[in-house]
Parts: sequence; structure tokens; C-alpha cells
Amino acid sequence: MSAPLLSARVGAGSGFPTLLGKELLRFWKVSFQTIAAPVITALLYLVIFAQVLQDRIQVYGTVPYTTFLIPGLMMMSMLQNAFANPSSSLIQSRVTGNLVFVLLPPISHREFFSAYVLAAIVRGLAVGTCVWLVSLYFNVMPIQHPLWALVFAVLSCAIMAILGLIAGLTSEKFDQLAAFQNFLIMPATFLSGVFYSVHTLPTLWQVISHWNPLFYTIDGFRYGFFGVADVSPWQSLAVVASVFLVLAIFALQLLGRGYKLRT
Repeated sequence: MSAPLLSARVGAGSGFPTLLGKELLRFWKVSFQTIAAPVITALLYLVIFAQVLQDRIQVYGTVPYTTFLIPGLMMMSMLQNAFANPSSSLIQSRVTGNLVFVLLPPISHREFFSAYVLAAIVRGLAVGTCVWLVSLYFNVMPIQHPLWALVFAVLSCAIMAILGLIAGLTSEKFDQLAAFQNFLIMPATFLSGVFYSVHTLPTLWQVISHWNPLFYTIDGFRYGFFGVADVSPWQSLAVVASVFLVLAIFALQLLGRGYKLRT
């Protein structure tokens, strides 16, 4: 193929709507695995922690622990599924050899990027919404700042979608992708304050937590629910938006060069 791939539109048409539809349909056709399973996992966490710690811990002075836990579990589920959507799609296409059919239509690298990221955002938001609906059985506390919650949900899913896109581009085997998930995504997610407020940690671990970008996604999202957080929501928004921009530029550069797509 002529280089670089995905760098120019061919003709008046575009493959963007088709690619976006393909990615949406791909996870929707197995929604029991891609949506129901993460919701059940989050529900199990909620049931176990609610039974054990509900009467023993309050956060921010007045927030019951179960209530505090709900947005953390929502965000954790959204982050993990937004990452999984593009990464699994690309690695499956690479391994099965049908990636070429994704590259043939007249689609630019920006449209390629947008299709995968938008589909991942939709999956992440779908999972998060389902977790929230299930959690209403445990708590009906109104969301204090829904716009803040939505902004952080979309930006956070976009960040993980781009990371999933990068992981899918750079991984050639399933075990390489699994290493990316197990040694980077999973630890960063679990150590971002899903189950605790960082103010309860020793000073050293508080400092380490503040270097974890995913901490700001969850902390800002919690601000949308409770109106209080460990750090200013504006600081969290600045960090999350900056990480999004840096990753987006990097991913677009990889796609613009056709990185590992011509092999």
C-alpha cells in the first residue's frame, strides 16, 4: 500500500459512518458480555462493600460509604470498558487478518480515530448508566452537579478509548494487550480512589495518587455527585483535559503515519 495509510480522503464519500456503525454494532451484538457482565461485577463490589463497611465509614463527613462508592464503581466500569472496546477490536482485526477491510474504505486518519473513540465512549457511558440504574436500589441521592458528572464521564471515557486505540495499534498479540491491561490500566484504575478517599491515605501514597491521572477522573466525577471532592473540580478538569489532548495528538500522529497498519 502507498504510505501513509489513513492520510487522505478518496472521492466524495467517507467510510466514517460505516466504521462507527460497525464498532457500535460489534459491542451491542454481544451486550451480555460487554454491558451486562461489567454491571454485574460492579454490583457484586457494591453488595460486598456495602455489607462490610456501610456502618463503619463515612466520607467527607456526611456521605455514607455506599453512596461514596457508587460513582467510583461507575467510573471504574466506564474506564475499563472504554479501553476494551477499541483495543479488542483492533487486536482481533489484526489477528484474524481482516484489518485490511477497515483500511480500504475512503476514510482519513481523523475519521478512523473519531469512529473508534466515539464508539468506545458510547459503550463506556452505556455501562456507567446501567451501573447507576442498578445502584438506585441502594441509594437515591440526587446528583448535585449533573453537568460536571457528564463532562468528566465523557472526557474520561475518551482518554481510555484513546489508550485502547494506542494499545490496539502497538500490540501484535493478545498477550501483549493483556500485559498493557494488567500492568498499566488495572493498577491505575484500582489505585485512583475507587474504593477510598485519598485523604485517608498516608502522605506518601497521597502524593503518588496525585500523579495518577485517573484519580482526577474519579474525583471530578464524584464532585458531580456530591458537590465535594478531594481536589478542586477545576484542577481535575484541567488535568483530565490536558491528558486527553496529549493522548489524542499522539494517537493521531500514529494513525497519520499508518503505524503498524501496513504490516
